[in-house]
Amino acid sequence: MQVILYSKPDCHLCEGLQEKLEQITTVDFELEIRDITTREDWFQAYQYEIPVLCRQVGEREEPLPRPSPRISVQQLAKLLKANF
Repeated sequence: MQVILYSKPDCHLCEGLQEKLEQITTVDFELEIRDITTREDWFQAYQYEIPVLCRQVGEREEPLPRPSPRISVQQLAKLLKANF
């Protein structure tokens, strides 16, 4: 299972979500971090939305529900389980 996190440098919301994702041990997934400042298409798509979580489904990406910045690691794990 692959999860993509669209973020940018110095975004405290992005950093917080990444830290929580890295703490999840109850769901087997591969995390890919994409810096939106490295590609114009990512920047245009997500500049006002980050952090954005997506799941990779074949060749497609599907956005996941936006988690609250206050979500716990356990709640985030449940969100991932519910969407895979």
